[in-house]
Amino acid sequence: MNVKKISTRKISEVAAEQIQDMIAKGSFKPGDKLPSVRELCELFGVGRSAVRDALTSLQGKGIVQVKQGEGTYITRFDSSKLFNNPNLHPDIKDIHELFQARKMVETGLAEMAAANRSEADLAKMNKLISDAAIHGWEEDYQFHMAIAHAAGNDILIQFVQFISETLKKSMIDFHHYLQTRDDIAKKIEEQHLGIYLSIKNKQPDQAHKNMIEHLELVEKLLQMSILQER
Repeated sequence: MNVKKISTRKISEVAAEQIQDMIAKGSFKPGDKLPSVRELCELFGVGRSAVRDALTSLQGKGIVQVKQGEGTYITRFDSSKLFNNPNLHPDIKDIHELFQARKMVETGLAEMAAANRSEADLAKMNKLISDAAIHGWEEDYQFHMAIAHAAGNDILIQFVQFISETLKKSMIDFHHYLQTRDDIAKKIEEQHLGIYLSIKNKQPDQAHKNMIEHLELVEKLLQMSILQER
């Protein structure tokens, strides 16, 4: 009988996650100095080793930089490091530039998908549209990836994956925000359906138009939700 052992999360992992969450929500901004190890211990109610391990983990991800004798600083987002380190937290300006890239790439992918899609591709997109309204970010992400796969360009698939991973935390928070706004969630659901139908009906120009409208709306709402949290 194969049974997976139940693992207990390390305290340092929880501490690292909380620090990451504080950065994502704007409590600490790129370039800011984090509180000292002693202060973080008091804040989280944990020991020094847990905080040190958490900071080491975050430094390994490129999220913080530990300067000997000075302290720990939040790493500034550097687009040149994007593909080597998708864990960096973009700010409003960076999100705008990431969405510029998404608009250039994903509109083209939608056009290609309209020309190349298979019945299996359509079935997957259709299921994800139905599930996204209930479950949120994961299905949203998989829907956009299904379009990329239907387009059939492996390089662009990887590009979309990198950008999506960089935006992941912000988009998860955005989907939590959508749970409080049925009107916006409904609009996005309608946009997904429009993209799907244009791909299904082999209308590349319409697929391009529907995708750009969708990404422009999501970018605008994502930035608004981030500013409201801060």
